[in-house]
Amino acid sequence: MVAGMTVSVRSAFLPRAIAVVTFGVAFGFLEAAAVAYLRSAIEAGAVVAAQDPATLGTFEAVESGREAATLVMIAAIGWLAGGTGLERLAWAAVVFGVWDIVYYVGLRIAIGWPPSLDTWDVLFLLPSPWVGPVWAPIVVSAALIASGMTAAGRLRAGRQIVVGPVRALAALGGGGLVIASFLVDVPRVLAGEALAWTGGPPFWAGMALATTATVSAMAGRPTAPARPGLHLQDDTGGRPSVGSPD
Repeated sequence: MVAGMTVSVRSAFLPRAIAVVTFGVAFGFLEAAAVAYLRSAIEAGAVVAAQDPATLGTFEAVESGREAATLVMIAAIGWLAGGTGLERLAWAAVVFGVWDIVYYVGLRIAIGWPPSLDTWDVLFLLPSPWVGPVWAPIVVSAALIASGMTAAGRLRAGRQIVVGPVRALAALGGGGLVIASFLVDVPRVLAGEALAWTGGPPFWAGMALATTATVSAMAGRPTAPARPGLHLQDDTGGRPSVGSPD
């Protein structure tokens, strides 16, 4: 009975992965189409907007609402696909990464934008604008896909991911540095100064910190030493077993 259940749980990974990735692809292209239409509407109403600044404010409100709805949908897919909190987070990371990359690919196909990976983009408006070159969020998304898919696969196979407070803080700190890298140039970009991106150092430092924490968690080794007389055995599913470590 237990062996059969284990095989069933493991075999459930592939259809979930296909469903999550397929949703991410479709959702990314759908959002690219929505943004293409929104940009066309803004350009078509440029003269009116110049006379009535509230017009642009309306489109900004629509864009912010679209972003909020996007995050809710990504979280919902992660919740439905995963069986535990950590697995739900992993699937949400996969959806986010696939959606973001396909979004840029879809815009390139639909309207020829971005012209290059170095092109500036307003990445988010919530809670305030984030800006950076297009390649930066693509790097983040690729990392999210790789880590999320790996984590979901390990969990579906019944293997451990040991997070712990140290790794959690490191991952959050890395994510915070990445977000900070998208905020440092906001005043210059909004002022029309299209200069070189200065967020590179905190971006790469954050990516390195978050990646190190993730890889360490995947290795499944506790960050604190085990108590004397206790050790982990593979055949107990990670439960402590009393006895000699030999």
